This record gives sequence, C-alpha cells and structure tokens, in this order.
Amino acid sequence: MTALLEASSPHTMNTYGRLPIALSHGQGCRVWDINGKSYLDALAGIAVNTLGHNHPKLVPALQDQLGKIIHSCNYYHVPNQEKLAAKLVELSGMSNVFFCSTGLEANEAALKLARKFGHDRGIERPEIVVYEHAFHGRSIATLSATGNPKVQAGFGPLVEGFIRVPLNNIEALKAATAENPNVVAVFFETIQGEGGVNSMRVDYLQQVRRLCDERDWLLMIDEVQCGMGRTGKWFAHQWAGIVPDVMPLAKGLGSGIPVGAVVAGPKAAHIFQPGNHGTTFGGNPLAMRAGVETIRIMEEDGLLAHAAQVGEHLKNVLQRELAAELAGGAGVKEIRGQGLMIGIELSKPCGVLTQRCADAGLLISVTADSVIRLVPALIMSVPEADEVASILCPLIKAFLAEST
Repeated sequence: MTALLEASSPHTMNTYGRLPIALSHGQGCRVWDINGKSYLDALAGIAVNTLGHNHPKLVPALQDQLGKIIHSCNYYHVPNQEKLAAKLVELSGMSNVFFCSTGLEANEAALKLARKFGHDRGIERPEIVVYEHAFHGRSIATLSATGNPKVQAGFGPLVEGFIRVPLNNIEALKAATAENPNVVAVFFETIQGEGGVNSMRVDYLQQVRRLCDERDWLLMIDEVQCGMGRTGKWFAHQWAGIVPDVMPLAKGLGSGIPVGAVVAGPKAAHIFQPGNHGTTFGGNPLAMRAGVETIRIMEEDGLLAHAAQVGEHLKNVLQRELAAELAGGAGVKEIRGQGLMIGIELSKPCGVLTQRCADAGLLISVTADSVIRLVPALIMSVPEADEVASILCPLIKAFLAEST
C-alpha cells in the first residue's frame, strides 16, 4: 500500500507535499496507518487535536449530537452558539463572538472588522500593521497580511492597505506609522506558527497594547495556533496580562471538528451589523457542541496546567539532549516556544526530517525551512514527551553530522 501512496492522487489537486502515509485510526497521542504502523503524534493535525484521538469524553458527546442535528443555518438560533460564546467571553475577558469554520475565515473577518472600524470613522483607505514572518491564511486578503513571499508568489496583485514591521521592536512600529492617519489596527500572532515558532515578548505585547490605546487603534491578536491552552494559558497573550480588541481562534477549539471564532471586546463587538458578514457553516450545531465539550473537558482534566508542565519538561529534555549541538552554534540555533508549542531551529534546511521521523514512528512538521515544530495534543504525558525526544534527538544529530 505504501508504494501506491507515493504517487500523487490523479483526482485531487496537487496542493500538498504529502508523505506516503494514510492514517487509519488513533488513540490518545498515537495513530496507526493503513498498514498497521504506529506513530507517536507530536503534530496533532497541526495543533488541532487538542484532546488527542478517540477521547472517551469527546466522542460520545459528538455521537450524541450527530443523532440530534448536525447543521442548521443562521436564520435560526443555535443554543450552543450562545453557550460557547459565553464561555469564550468568560475565558478571554472580552464581550462578543462571531463563529465561522476555519482560522482563515476568522482572520478574514478580523481584517473586515478593522476596515469597517476605519470607514465608520471617516477613513477612506484604512491601513493595518502586520509583521514579518507572519502567517494568517491563504485567501487573497489574509495572504496579503502574511509575511511569506514564497506563499504569496503567483497570486498578485496582493491586497493593499498593510504596513509590515519587524517583531518585538516598538520603535520600528512607531516609525512605520508616524504621522499616518489611516492606521486602524495592529495585527499579529502572539507566537508565530508557520513563521517558525517566533514569540512576541511580554514587554512588547504590553507596549503595543498601550500604543493602540493611545492612538485609538484596534489591537487584533491571531491566536489560531497558539491559543486554546497550548501555552498553559487559554490564550498566549494572557501571559502579558493584556486583553486584545479582536481575537481570531480556530484549530484546537473543536478538537478536530472545524470551528473558527472571532472574539471581540467592547471597541469592536458592534462594528458588524446584520448583512455586514456571515457564513453558511459557521456556528453549526455539531461544531458548537465540539467547542463546548472541548473546553469542558480541558477544564475538568486540568489541561492548561498539564500542557505547561509537560511542555516545560519536553523543552528541558531537548535542551539537555541537544546541549552539544546548541553550544557554540554547532547546528541547533535555538529551542524556543512555550507549553506544548516548541520550535527547534537548525542551522540548515531540514525538511527531510519529517520523513525520517515518520520512518522512526514520530509525526512532526518542519516550518520556515529549518524549524522543527512540535505541537502535540495537550493530553501528552511526560513519558510520551520523553519518547518524542528519544526518537527526535538522535535523528537531529545524525542529520547535522551529514555534509551539506
């Protein structure tokens, strides 16, 4: 079967560089392919499977919902929309929620909010500050906000109205926006995922919050990948003690069922009015049940503290096992991240490690060409974290020992 998987499907568009693996089923942090091979899953569907696979509390709840109603349009009230919205408001300290199905949609909605915020104030050509190395999606607008020329190539002309600045440099942000009356918002990921697991510093987050307050801009924080408990708090920006005006969510919110959300504070909560924005699938009963149950289980099982503890343990083990490679620039530039969102930056492109790890029974990803990304389910145990390191570290060492 593996040989058959090595060739691209003749009927699906050739949009992914797939590994020759087809997964059959999973349990906890382990998955099996159609040939029966087992893998330890340190990718979790790219930070999506918050509760791992076949969770004993989640699956029966979703089965119950499937037997009731899967989809209804937004002409009607969906009770679990209000239940999930109320919970997100409670956890975030914000006020209102719009539901969609993906992170891209959530980010697109955030950009629309910012533009309408500007237009409502008489700004004809609103501009939004975005960041180097950012990734916000692949629609034309979110692609334009993204800071990756490789994924933008071939899709011009890009949408105008973005000002790009470097990370963690408040003076650069002030200089780029000086005397510009068209700026309406600052938009960034607390920890960049696709950009290489790059974190915004706590002091910088606080500085940007203050600047947005001083200049009456929206602070919009993309928590699509780093949110939902992954860093040990519900949302990664909470480590800085700030509250944004707009917060897109997705990925881990539904533990594998597609759910996206835009959470808004008082400054942005009432910008959209009926007819300004909408979605067919957003807020459907199955997705809302998945979100409600995911948060309930996370709270019952103490997964925020667990993610912080296991993530810190894994990071420490990686630093110990790769100490020689970290010393003096011997191949590992940095091990960074927080909680169960960890990036290991190597000194050379390392995409081949995705296949080598898979061959050894470990699922990872490589992003930004040279950063190994680990974003496992938040239920990962300490012994499983040790197993990740025991498989990964020897492969990194062997790879670095090869001539370039």
